[in-house]
Amino acid sequence: MATAAKDSTLKDAQNSSVRVEIFDQAYNLRGSDPEYILKLAEYVDSKMRAVAEATNTIDTVRLAVLAALNIADELTALRARYDALAGNLNQQETSVRSRAGSLLGMLDEVLQERKAG
Repeated sequence: MATAAKDSTLKDAQNSSVRVEIFDQAYNLRGSDPEYILKLAEYVDSKMRAVAEATNTIDTVRLAVLAALNIADELTALRARYDALAGNLNQQETSVRSRAGSLLGMLDEVLQERKAG
């Protein structure tokens, strides 16, 4: 399980150091949000452990690559879902704009008739 400890010796609050442990290896990482870095490290650690369990592989480089491929697969699937949802929203927006334009045209006609009549 990934763990972290903030390095209190650093003075730059914008770029603090976090010590994390991923698959029993310690890493010192820098970033503006130590809690987010820890969350990412925990996720990578859990992926590596899941791959290790599923494959009975002990080679950490191979596990890291397989975990990275799993994470890339998740990212690709999420991007595809996002793109599909964004496309649907754009179609709905176009439809709403079209309908609003039609209604505006009808309202203008009614107002013109009332002015004339």
